[in-house]
Amino acid sequence: MNDDSAHKSNWEIAEAVFGIPFLVSIVFHFLIPLSVPQGILRQILIPVGIVLVSIGIGLIILARREFARYSQPTDPGQPTSQVIKTGVFTLSRNPLYLASSIVLLGLSLALNLLWALVTLVFSIIICHYVLIVPEEKYLMAKFGQEYREYNMTVHRWLGRRR
Repeated sequence: MNDDSAHKSNWEIAEAVFGIPFLVSIVFHFLIPLSVPQGILRQILIPVGIVLVSIGIGLIILARREFARYSQPTDPGQPTSQVIKTGVFTLSRNPLYLASSIVLLGLSLALNLLWALVTLVFSIIICHYVLIVPEEKYLMAKFGQEYREYNMTVHRWLGRRR
């Protein structure tokens, strides 16, 4: 971790915020199974889940390409030298967190792990307060008006403002 970064702890990363609750959901699934019964709904959820996982992975690839294009770290514990406003960052200020949510949603549906849907809600809440809010404060302090303008045109999760 770096002093000039959004996060100061090694665990303040998407892998922990989304991964630990997902692992907990797997344990819950074995202790107290919660799943969609066999039937047409179940048959629909599998391909929907696969599509969502694919979309999430695609977003991760596109976001990482933009980070690499501008030689910026994806680790929020490292300092950044510029605001990325191109590629998937024109549609989301947090495409990696959005992608993580979509991948876990897809896995939950495709693998019939309904506990993962429950823990995903907690992951998103934790992501907001532990990852996104400190990053936004860091970026606002470091880039001021440039980040404020970006913040006013692109939504935190998905979409553009008019």
